Amino acid sequence: QVQLVESGGGSAQPGGSLRLSCAASGRFFKINGMGWYRQAAGKERESAAVISSGGSTNYADFVKGRFTISRDNAKNTVYLQMNSLKPEDTAVYYCNVRVRPFIGALYESDYWGQGTQVTVSS
Repeated sequence: QVQLVESGGGSAQPGGSLRLSCAASGRFFKINGMGWYRQAAGKERESAAVISSGGSTNYADFVKGRFTISRDNAKNTVYLQMNSLKPEDTAVYYCNVRVRPFIGALYESDYWGQGTQVTVSS
């Protein structure tokens, strides 16, 4: 089982910055992909940014150039630095990790954080 603890959400003004963190703990062999997703009120959850175990990143068009995803493998933690925030970035942000549960496992398992609210308004 994997536990994810998110932190860093809150309120910001347009043009401001916030940094989200998500720390994973529990029993697993290896964390492969990590990512941040968001869900605005009345909308479906969407991917914002993902990062592979090797550090390759992929961003949704609506955050490119503004958000940066990074990870610290020693701490099993993924971060999302959000700059130049816009009101449309307001949403609940969820971290996701994909783990290989044990050595030799032929499958991966997905886990989700509890979500952290980000509100951007003046």
